[in-house]
Amino acid sequence: MIKDVIASMNVHMDKTIEALRKDFQKIRTGRATTALLDDVRVDFYGNPSPLSQVATLAVPEARTITIQPWDNKMIAPIEKAILNANLGLTPANDGKLIRLSLPPLTEERRKDIVKGLKRDAEDSKVALRNIRRDAIDQLKKLEKEKQISEDDLKRAEKDVQDSTNSHVAKIDEVVAHKEKEVLEV
Repeated sequence: MIKDVIASMNVHMDKTIEALRKDFQKIRTGRATTALLDDVRVDFYGNPSPLSQVATLAVPEARTITIQPWDNKMIAPIEKAILNANLGLTPANDGKLIRLSLPPLTEERRKDIVKGLKRDAEDSKVALRNIRRDAIDQLKKLEKEKQISEDDLKRAEKDVQDSTNSHVAKIDEVVAHKEKEVLEV
């Protein structure tokens, strides 16, 4: 019973960290990445489709993303979708290929991005604490129903706290890595 509660808690905490990592992938740094375009939806014959399902995305240079539509008729809808996504990027096409050039980030913009990273990390830590609280509540309920002893409860609470501390440290690592990436010129 205790193992199930702790295992469930760890799964939820791991998902929280993974969600933070995915969010951080979409944050623009000084380097081009196709993850910036993950949320862009293109009107593909009446269906909003992810950009990666209507074109080949590539990063030929550190500050350039290329988009090669599978159908040349899709160039205009792709450009429109990129502009509507408010990414701060202006597409340029040569009739067959769309290029997105990422301008270098200003120092002020880098600092704003880092503030946002820290805010997102704190939100994730709050989520971890809520998960910890729920796990402890479940354990206390088991103890109240006499399914576990008071000593088992104390040991389990310590395990829950240790696991929470471990996950908070992982969040700090993720933030430090992304912060370093954003601040490097």
